[in-house]
Amino acid sequence: MKRLLIATLLLAATGLAADKKILLEASSRQSWVSSDAALAKYRAAAGSGADVVLARTPEEFAREVANADAVIGGISKELFPKAKKLKWVQTISAGVEAYSFWPEFVQSNVQLTNCKVVQGPTIADHAFAMLLALTRGLYEYIPNRSKQEWGRGNLPEGMTELPGMTAVVIGAGGIGTQIAQRAHGFGMKVIGVDPQDVPISNYFSEIVPPDRLNEVLPKADVVFVSAPLTPKSQHMVGDKQFQLMKKGAFFIAVSRGKLYDKQALVKALDSKKLAGAGVDVTDPEPLPKEDSLWNFPNLIITPHIASAAEGSNSRRIGVIADNIGRFSRGEPLTHVVDKAKGY
Repeated sequence: MKRLLIATLLLAATGLAADKKILLEASSRQSWVSSDAALAKYRAAAGSGADVVLARTPEEFAREVANADAVIGGISKELFPKAKKLKWVQTISAGVEAYSFWPEFVQSNVQLTNCKVVQGPTIADHAFAMLLALTRGLYEYIPNRSKQEWGRGNLPEGMTELPGMTAVVIGAGGIGTQIAQRAHGFGMKVIGVDPQDVPISNYFSEIVPPDRLNEVLPKADVVFVSAPLTPKSQHMVGDKQFQLMKKGAFFIAVSRGKLYDKQALVKALDSKKLAGAGVDVTDPEPLPKEDSLWNFPNLIITPHIASAAEGSNSRRIGVIADNIGRFSRGEPLTHVVDKAKGY
């Protein structure tokens, strides 16, 4: 009788066990993704169809990934061959260039999803914060506070207004569309550059493919870079592109540092071709102390934090939780990345 009871309990436990394992990578740098509140949402979304397992150290992750069906956060080239059961990787950012340059992953059957679109509002706000700091000379006035100087003498060069400007937005996806929306609200004309057949909206006056970038750059008073990094987009803004811009134009980069040639940007600033620039992304990151980009007062540098905001993080948790529920139930995932294209 006792043996029968034990066998029955074991059978019941087996029947209740989830048949999928989702491994969540804890990150000290991005602690919001593995907070107790986020973890509770993930497990509620998974229900009985999947176990959400938290790996708090690299050693735990390496051990647990061997039989994981899915990974939230990312996986390295070294561990990928060990993940024999892996079917899905969910990144916590929009950019997926870590996988775009990785043939073994691109050619695999593992599905890749990201957090595109949901970060758009926050990053677009950051892009315009940079632009306005430049056009209104705030980059010169903010340091006066620590010196207790009024400093109303000579106005900063390039002070101007946005209405009537033309903006070229490279990358008309989730981030680029939000930038275009804000530019339109400021009374700017917006030209998008994107390889996709993006329908023209109220925010874009026209959208051209990347091979027409050089054609529209001479029209730009400000160029925003919000495209994903892929083998085709790497260094798509180089010396020739900076030379094609108007003298006194502004340059804002908020997606990935490898989309523009850093030395070409230095040259454009040094020659005063550009009135100013703002970069949240550089190559490399972090930017070394001795790098020449630090030498320009009209270059605003932030350390890749344009997406940082409670609203952005909350929306990303929502995407992750929704996809966990879908994966657990065997339903199609959202925010799926075309691995061959890299976005």
